[in-house]
Amino acid sequence: MEWEKKEGKLTKEIECQDFKQAIELLNKIAHIAESMHHHPDLRIHSYKSLSIQVYTHDTNSITEKDHQLTKEIDLVLEEK
Repeated sequence: MEWEKKEGKLTKEIECQDFKQAIELLNKIAHIAESMHHHPDLRIHSYKSLSIQVYTHDTNSITEKDHQLTKEIDLVLEEK
């Protein structure tokens, strides 16, 4: 699934196998985000769905840094 532009954010919804996989994926993304000093909004809902929103909080818009982060997240998702 491609990233979707919604309300000035890059968004993606991921369906995991179960809650454990959703938590593991969230933690992998959090580790990458922390290393890049760029933090997405992450939310687990319906026990196994992960919602990701990427945008630059300082400017409230999508920047090059957001595109870099989404590429790194996609690499993690390929391993899923």
